[in-house]
This record gives sequence, C-alpha cells and structure tokens, in this order.
Amino acid sequence: MILGTAGHIDHGKTALVCALTGVDTDRLPEEKRRGITIELGFAPLVIDGLAPIGVVDVPGHEAFVRTMLAGATGIDLALVVIAADEGIMPQTREHLAILELLGVKAGVVALTKSELVDVEWAELVDADVRKTLAGTALANVPIIHCSAHTGVGIDELKAAIAAAAKGVPAHAADDLFRMPIDRAFSVKGTGTVVTGTIWSGALAVDEAVVLLPRGLDARVRGVERHGQPVAEVIAGARAAIALGGVDLNEIDGRGTVVVRAAGPWVASSVFRADLVLHADAPRIGPRTRVRFHLGTADVAARLVATGGAVAPGNRMAVRIATDSPVVARAGDRFVIRTSSPAATIGGGVITDADPPKRRAKPWPSPSATDAQRLAWMLAESGGKGMAVSSLPIRIGVRESAVAKLLKSAKGAARVGERLFDEAIAKVVEREILSRVDAGHRAQPLEPGLPAQSLRSALRVAPELVDAVIARLVSRHAIVVTSGVVARADWKAGGDGADSKRAEAVLSAIRGAGNTPSSVEELAAVHGKDVLAVLKHLARRGDLVQVAPDRFYAPAAVATLVKTIRAALAAGDGLTASQLRDVTGLTRKYLIPFLEYCDRIGVTTRRGDLRVSGPHLGT
Repeated sequence: MILGTAGHIDHGKTALVCALTGVDTDRLPEEKRRGITIELGFAPLVIDGLAPIGVVDVPGHEAFVRTMLAGATGIDLALVVIAADEGIMPQTREHLAILELLGVKAGVVALTKSELVDVEWAELVDADVRKTLAGTALANVPIIHCSAHTGVGIDELKAAIAAAAKGVPAHAADDLFRMPIDRAFSVKGTGTVVTGTIWSGALAVDEAVVLLPRGLDARVRGVERHGQPVAEVIAGARAAIALGGVDLNEIDGRGTVVVRAAGPWVASSVFRADLVLHADAPRIGPRTRVRFHLGTADVAARLVATGGAVAPGNRMAVRIATDSPVVARAGDRFVIRTSSPAATIGGGVITDADPPKRRAKPWPSPSATDAQRLAWMLAESGGKGMAVSSLPIRIGVRESAVAKLLKSAKGAARVGERLFDEAIAKVVEREILSRVDAGHRAQPLEPGLPAQSLRSALRVAPELVDAVIARLVSRHAIVVTSGVVARADWKAGGDGADSKRAEAVLSAIRGAGNTPSSVEELAAVHGKDVLAVLKHLARRGDLVQVAPDRFYAPAAVATLVKTIRAALAAGDGLTASQLRDVTGLTRKYLIPFLEYCDRIGVTTRRGDLRVSGPHLGT
C-alpha cells in the first residue's frame, strides 16, 4: 500500500514523514540547502498489524507540481498536510484538486505545527479544512492535530492512517505487471536500478521485462522492497528493480514504464478519454497545447471533443493526441495542466488506450460501460476485428475478467483470438454467397470459387472469412471441396450449349489419340475459354491433364503407359530417344508425357535414362 503526502510548501510534510518513519526523505544537497523538497522522497511506514506502507513524500512548491503528480499517481492513501498556523494555502488547494482528479478516496488530514497556535485558532483552521473538503472524496477523513517537532499527535496520526489503510481494497495480483519509473540510477556491482510504485500485477527475479515506450529488453536481476531483497513484488508496493541488459543512459527516466515481456502493453500517442475541466478553466480548442500527466509521464498534448473545443464544467468524451508515446490503460486517471500560466485545469479517465486511428473520433458519449465501449470498438474495427489480448489494455479489465466480459457482450463474434462485430460477419456472409452465385453464373463449368480468392477479394481478416465459410457449411448453404467453395446444390456443366461444346472438345481429343491438340490449338476452334471446358472434362474423368497445355483421353494415356512400362521391363533403362522409337511420339509430345510419367511414378529419371517407377497401376 502507498501513502502519499500532499500540501503547501513548508507546511511540514517531510518533517512529518520523518516523525512517522524515522527517515529523512530530503536526500539531495539542494534540498538540504534550501530546506524544501524538490524531488520525490520515499520511506517505509511500519505500523503494528499492517504490512509496511510505502510513503511517497512530494514537493509542495508550485514550481514542482509536475514532480508531485509523478508521486501522487498510484497512491492508495493521501496524507494531506496543513500547517495549523497558516491553514489552507494555494498549493493545498491544487494538491487536493489533483487527488480528486486521480480518484484518491481515502486518507487523513494532519494539522501540523499545532504547538504554534492556540485552541481557538486551531478550531477555525479545522472548520476551514472541513469546508474545503466538503463535496470531495476526502470530505469525511479524520483531521489529526499534531506536531513533528514535539511529537504530539503522532501516535494518533498513525492510528488514523492504520484505520484508513484497513478500508482500502487489496490490489489484485492476477493482473498485467506495470511499474512507472520515477527514479533510475546505477549502483556499483549491481548495475542499472529503477524504482517506482507497482500499479498492477506481480514481478519476480529472473523474469524478462520490457521498458516502454522505447521497447528496451531487460531481465530482472534482483528486487528490493523497502531496502530488503525479496523474490517477488506485487501491486501496491514500492520497489527497486535491478535490471540486466540495459544501460542507465538508455532509460529516458520518468515516463518510462516497466512491463513484463511478451505482454499486450503498448505505447500510444492517441487516447480516448472522459474529461472534466474545472469550472474556471479556459475553453480548450483543438490547437491548444496542454500538459498531459499520467503516471510519471508528462507530455504535451492536444484535446479534441465532438465539435472541436472542450468546454469547462461538464464531463465530455474526448480524443487526446500526445506529442510523445505514453503507456496507458483504460481506467487510468490523468491530469491536464496549462503551461502558461502553470495551473491544473482538469483531468479524467482513459476510456480507450490504443485507438486504431490517429484521428479516432471521441466516443459517442462519456461514462460508457465496458460492454458499450467494446461494441463501439468492434464496430470501428470492421472486418479486421480486434485481438482478444488487447482487451485488458483497451477496455481496462484484468485478463481473468475477459471471458466474463465476452460472455455478456452482445453482438460480438469470437474467431480464434480475434473479435468481430456480428453485423460485419453477416455482411461477409452475404458477400460470400453473392460472389459464389456470381461465379457459378459466370463460369458454369467450374466447380466453384477458390476459398483463397474469396479471402483476397473480401479484404477482411482471413480468419473471419474462414469462420463464415464454416458457418455456411454447417447450415448446408455451401460445400467446400479441395479448397473450392460452391453452393451445396451446384453441379458444374452449364446449359445445353455448354454440353454440346464439351462433347465436341472431348470428341476431338479422343479422335487425336496419342497426339491431341494443345489448349491454344483447341481454343482457335472451340473458343478462348476452352481451358474451362477441358478442366471440367478432367474433373469429370473424361480427360487427363498431362501437361499445362495438353489433355489426353484416358484410353490414350493407358495405352502409352502400358507401352512404356513394357519397354522398360526388358532392360536397365532407356533414353528419351529410345522411348521415342518405342512410342512413335515426337519430342513435342514425348517429353511432356515422360515428365507426367515421372510425376505419377510410372518412370523414374536417372540421368539420361528412364527406369521403371514404383507405380503399379495406370
């Protein structure tokens, strides 16, 4: 579990963390010199009856709100620190707004420096705090008067933190691992080390990981939690991970995320989201640049709502386009700030972490359910469909919950590891039947359309075509024979004219005996599409295709095969010239016929000789 501080500069956050944990989180010389927190600080808080709580101490200075955001995302509990002698200050309000935007619902308020004020003043500050928190998720959290200097109230503060911690739901370990990096450094003898708060899943020593968005491969050499080596770390913990296979100078720092290798995580520059701008925020147009904060990432971005501009006040469905890739997941909360003047103006929730198009339209409405968003995604994906493995990222559900989501989804057709809109599947079904019928009309002598030609012509995912074909076969609407698709009641042969032409072609080939005309020669007499007639007769068993341009009557083939076999049985093999004398064929006919005999096993070629092959029949 992670406890994060929040509050105005010099209200005593770091001193309070030290009083609670015994750790001074101001570690940088500059922090010591100036007496303020500049970077994130970390310490373990040990309370009897609870697992150690990771404490993230954030800066309170306005100039370091970006750093505060990097530490605040991923916290479970907020420790809102307010100096009793000053009360609510500007950064207090901004930090509270950020906590609200990030969905932090549990916490404690510490009124520090209580030794500096009298009871009446403390009560006034207490009332002001309650008024400020009214209407927020932290409205009813306990307010503890304390002093890091004298120790007064520290035990009560620990008790309040413990009570709040017990009410926070446990993190699920059966989820995709993700840890945004907030620090990266090198340790002599260990190598590259990265630290962060584990947002989801678990990670063990020796596992392969990837650092996104750059896609750097690494292996986990060691893991520490609160400075102690452990075999595994899980969601909700602070961790230091020693990485092998990656140099420190390759890591971009904040914005980099550690994920398990071979997982579905992606880095994207386009997101769909539900966004709320503060009532006093400016109207944001499509060309207005803002700062987008998610996890430890801080990148420039543009916001687009339906109609173009994003208006303050109401929750809106928007598209977010970032200048740099960010690793996100549906359900992640983010914060939007302006650069000049620097101010937090709103935030929201990611509703699609990886849209297929750069200019993806915002969703039709905000606050959609998982099932609604899945239906929109499937309709958008068309005939390409979407991978089932992408659902934990794009929808934002655990892998273990995918099956339940698909079971409840209406209009979703699963084909292997892809999902399609059932409406698209029906369109493909109608198109397949239409193309098969058209093929039968255009080529009445053909047995049907090759399935591969359907896959190419329809321009949808091949697995969808195959699934629809299988569905049509199960309904006895079509049949598939040797990769050829036809209507179930189809019989190739054509009308009376086609039958007469087929008989004329067959008669011509039978009459030619061992020297039938080529396809080109037959076409000159019987029409350009005579090849279709020949193949039809071959499928019917009336002809044998010996070569690409030559068809024989079966009786002629049998006679020639018998002659060649008898000639080869008398010796150790014959040359083509010798077989020419035996068969009486010229080389024009002999060589293609011998190659046919080689293919069917009547003969076997050994150098310039032909010997008997393994084939026993004709």
